[in-house]
Amino acid sequence: MAARVAVDLDPDLFGLEPNVPVMHQVVTAQLAARRGGNASTKTRAEVKGGNAKPWRQKGTGRARQGSIVGPHWRGGGVAMGPKPRSYAQKTPKKMKRLALASALSDRASEGNVVVIDGWNFDAPKTKEAQAALTDIGVAGRVLVVLTREDAVAEKSFNNLPNVHTLSTDQLNTYDVLVSDVVIFTKASLPGGQS
Repeated sequence: MAARVAVDLDPDLFGLEPNVPVMHQVVTAQLAARRGGNASTKTRAEVKGGNAKPWRQKGTGRARQGSIVGPHWRGGGVAMGPKPRSYAQKTPKKMKRLALASALSDRASEGNVVVIDGWNFDAPKTKEAQAALTDIGVAGRVLVVLTREDAVAEKSFNNLPNVHTLSTDQLNTYDVLVSDVVIFTKASLPGGQS
């Protein structure tokens, strides 16, 4: 069904010397942006109660207290506890482009970039998708890069646990690096073909 096609890959994307520090920085930023950062504790201002002074200032023999929601009270607010925040890091566009090109070049240098004519699925069928991958001769963790028009192919690959699909505009460094093989169609190949 699907067969490999011999194409000349764009040397600006697939022929670079991989820049490992840049790839590391971009992947770290990408994984940091995924973090929820939603751990939250209540401060003394948010804990219920504590409006009245618990006892008078003098004459009780106990230490003076103004409120029962201080951090030193059981059930009181937390001092300097975590609050929801973003872990996202700003990464320059040029750095992202260089990291992606380095990752693609790394996979291409190992012979793990495959280009095919296209996916000819009439209807979404997982069995046909598995057969297509067997025909191509790929194994391990596979990244399939599709165009927006390849909806049937995307549905066909969805149930395969070792296959991840992305559209061309979602192609990123992390997904390329965690995959053993990257499969493009002629239409989804970045940089075109010569």
